[in-house]
Amino acid sequence: MGCCFLIPFIREASLWAGSEKKAVFKPALPGWNFQFPRDHRVHRDFKTEWWYYNGHLQDGQGEKYGYQLTFFRVGLVPGTLPGPGSRWRIKEMIMAHLALTDIRAGTFRFLEKAGRGNLGLAGAEENRYRVWLENWSVEEEGAGHVLLAGDRDFGFRLRVLPVKAPAIHGRGGVSRKGEGVGRASHYYSLTRLQTEGVLFLKGKEVPVTGSSWMDHEFGSDQLQDHQIGWDWFSLQLDNNLDLMIYQIRNRDGSLDPYSSGSLIFPDAATQHLTRTDFHLRVLDYWKSSRSGAVYPASWEIEVPGHQLRVRLTPLVADQELMTLKSTRVTYWEGAVSVQGQFRGRLIRGRGYVEMTGYDRRFAPKI
Repeated sequence: MGCCFLIPFIREASLWAGSEKKAVFKPALPGWNFQFPRDHRVHRDFKTEWWYYNGHLQDGQGEKYGYQLTFFRVGLVPGTLPGPGSRWRIKEMIMAHLALTDIRAGTFRFLEKAGRGNLGLAGAEENRYRVWLENWSVEEEGAGHVLLAGDRDFGFRLRVLPVKAPAIHGRGGVSRKGEGVGRASHYYSLTRLQTEGVLFLKGKEVPVTGSSWMDHEFGSDQLQDHQIGWDWFSLQLDNNLDLMIYQIRNRDGSLDPYSSGSLIFPDAATQHLTRTDFHLRVLDYWKSSRSGAVYPASWEIEVPGHQLRVRLTPLVADQELMTLKSTRVTYWEGAVSVQGQFRGRLIRGRGYVEMTGYDRRFAPKI
């Protein structure tokens, strides 16, 4: 998830592009044939795209951290770059968010960047997997990916290596987000990424290891007027079972029927979950002193057909981002612990949760 993060920025970027805002981008339609590593790369026929990583890390002294890194792309002109025109011409926007949760200290920090995709300052390569924004980047290296973001005071360099095949979400190569043709994305995850690297903390390098999760989505449509935000969950359980679900919230308080998810088994086989296949119950709430937003702060997720029930607890209460310099969206994105039962046996795990639309409703018209 993450598409509607881009709505405020798209509106302004379209003005910069002038008449180019009328260019036609492809909708996400059934029949997309995913191929890897090709589909890790940029898809410029689609208007919006994002590459998202989260993970749980530990240093040599046992200190634990959670992290998030996301690159967003907004296309202003469909098709291959550079194309005709001046190299000063703006054809896409790139934005990025970086966040780090220090579990022991109970602290949360984030950074953000935004840039125009011209003059080599930001962009995405088409012949290999590489997305960059100034000195932040994610790119392929052998069978893995290298993530570099932040600076010596606060940042990291991590290498992630897939240990599980990609999980394709939705049906027919599309993940539906609403009623109507094209209200969808092409969406997959790398749910298990062996991770190692260094955190940069106040000029020191802290070696870390751990496990990460990657999402990649691309499409050309946004939420509808009646949809105000979503709650998204990624869970890695200690029996090598993974779960992704999202519920889209409507203005009237109901849940959109196109909310869905995937259960990913140890052998990477993926089971699509419809809105009726899982139940999500909020157990507690937390109020932000900065935005005034009231977020759910503890959850119970049940997938009755697979005898799975788990409770999620934030590892730090305040993991809120207010991205006034990039996407201009306030959201909660943070590390959680997981415990519960699977087929009658106790189970534990780790996860990440993303919640949008709690400070104010989205205005999806561009």
